Amino acid sequence: GIYILKFVVIGLGSMGKRRIRLLKQIDANFSIIGVDSNLCELKKVKTEFNIKVTDDLDSALEKYVPDCAIVSLPPKLHAEVIQKCLKANCHVFSEINLVKDGYDENILLAQKNNRVLFLSSTFLYRKEIEYIENSVLQSSEKFNYIYHIGQYLPDWHPWVKLSDFFISKKDTNGCREILAIELPWIIKCFGKIQKISVLSSKNTNLPIDFPDNYLIQILHENGHKGSLIVDVISRKAVRYLEVLSENLHLTWNGTPNSLTKFDITSKKDLNVNLYKSAIEHEDGYEAYIVENAYKAELLAFIQQIRDNIAPKYSFLDDKYVIDVIDEIENQ
Repeated sequence: GIYILKFVVIGLGSMGKRRIRLLKQIDANFSIIGVDSNLCELKKVKTEFNIKVTDDLDSALEKYVPDCAIVSLPPKLHAEVIQKCLKANCHVFSEINLVKDGYDENILLAQKNNRVLFLSSTFLYRKEIEYIENSVLQSSEKFNYIYHIGQYLPDWHPWVKLSDFFISKKDTNGCREILAIELPWIIKCFGKIQKISVLSSKNTNLPIDFPDNYLIQILHENGHKGSLIVDVISRKAVRYLEVLSENLHLTWNGTPNSLTKFDITSKKDLNVNLYKSAIEHEDGYEAYIVENAYKAELLAFIQQIRDNIAPKYSFLDDKYVIDVIDEIENQ
């Protein structure tokens, strides 16, 4: 029989809960313990998922000796906790970091201890993104893209007070989070960035001290070009992408069944259907948040542990992306 993995999930907010739910779907035999300093969340998770919980990470690592840690904390807390888990000989799956604190040390530590250090980049696991990527990479044409991603900051997690949520802090702000979600696939699809120019401002009265909208022009090293609009002011949640060349025109509005390819002969938009089975979606989230991709990246983490299959994205890739985001913010 296959060795049953033991997981510690650290941080039991919406992402931590999602990871537990998906781990149970992947394999009901996985052993899971939840860690959070919020006793209210601990109770909820214990009841909802019927797993062990504790507010003490050190004792969880020591007594429970997990194989794998899932770090679903606010980004600023990641580096230290990742290091602690690697030292306890865990494979580590980390949510988006937004800052590259401790990257070099943790990459080295993971190598030294022969542990997997895995970074979430959910959009790389979306079937629509894979399709767009393959279409671009198989073509020798030059592409342009127009991409707008926006959602009003207070609507992200309406159940959390904005000032308590890391997206309202300057160094882990909402625009930065959107860029950290989107740039990994954009760079993988269109190539490294040669030149970038930025217009940004603060257009709202939100109690934040960072720009709430960015208009970004990107020139990629191989000649593809893009216009990227990122904002946290859009009252209607928007994700709209257009990718075009002389012989290809794709549009996508972020939801699983909205990818279209323009048929040049019939002059019609044809739907590209990529989901054979049901699309999994959790109530309360925007339509473009699909559970399938979150599950796919957990499977990729487990595959890397079991079969040493290289992941689509690494901490080294992310170092480059965070440098690009810093450059965007500093313009």
